[in-house]
Amino acid sequence: MKPSTEADFLRVLYQSWSDRMAENPALTIADLRGLFDEWHQPTREPEGVTYKFETVAGVEALWALPLDADPRKVILYTHGGGFAVGSAASHRKLAGHLAKHLGVTAIVLDYRRAPEHPFPAQLEDATAVYRALLARGFKANNITTSGDSAGGNLAIATVLKLRDDGVALPGAVIAFSPWLDMEHVGKTLQTNAATDALVSKAVLEAMSGMFLGEQGSRTNPLANPLKASYQGFPRLYLNAGSQETLLDNATDLAGIAKAAGVDVTLSVVDGMQHVFPFLAGRAVEADDELRRIAQWFKAA
Repeated sequence: MKPSTEADFLRVLYQSWSDRMAENPALTIADLRGLFDEWHQPTREPEGVTYKFETVAGVEALWALPLDADPRKVILYTHGGGFAVGSAASHRKLAGHLAKHLGVTAIVLDYRRAPEHPFPAQLEDATAVYRALLARGFKANNITTSGDSAGGNLAIATVLKLRDDGVALPGAVIAFSPWLDMEHVGKTLQTNAATDALVSKAVLEAMSGMFLGEQGSRTNPLANPLKASYQGFPRLYLNAGSQETLLDNATDLAGIAKAAGVDVTLSVVDGMQHVFPFLAGRAVEADDELRRIAQWFKAA
């Protein structure tokens, strides 16, 4: 099925970023962060959602608070951007749509970013906020970790780290187009190179270099969750677009987790780009996907 006209908004935005990065190879990290803060543009403002700033466990964050949301349930949302760009501000509307569909609240983290703060700083921030939520009285089963791209990696790695530390695990994990492979060996990195308007091997190599720094290992399961064991992992929802280079990060993880006995749902939407739920409120493909996630979430 051909993507909707509205869905092309995301591809055009991504192509503009790719073009600007190619034209200006000397862009600083500050320049790139300014560029990627345009990520909010495809997402319509979710109706009936308010926002509140708070510092939790030393991490700055934005709460997304839908009207009539169940205050006992919360999404811990980690934004994408290669661990180096993106922000709570660029992702607050996406998190707001997700929270509204699920009928819960969400907290979007401004975790420490690379290259100033390489791995495992991001993971330390996410797990610290999770522990703080438990300390506030949230039941582990009422917490969902979620994120997109690099933030999808964090949503998964946070649970792996909590499991290693013997902490009660969240009830569910939702990852949009997760970037998991730090070795850059996935087949769709080549086969979808012509259709993905943003994510190339060169971009991933630059981002992973900043993320891992001089000490990080490309095969550490907490940095590369494709190398992890998934015994005892919570129910997992993965999605991706058929046109993106990171497609097989999601499909490979689905196979690994299912083999470990995890309750996994995988949704690959035809014709879609990287993190296509950014089109929430604009394109039918994103809104339909959020409805499917809500049905999955509430079925538990």
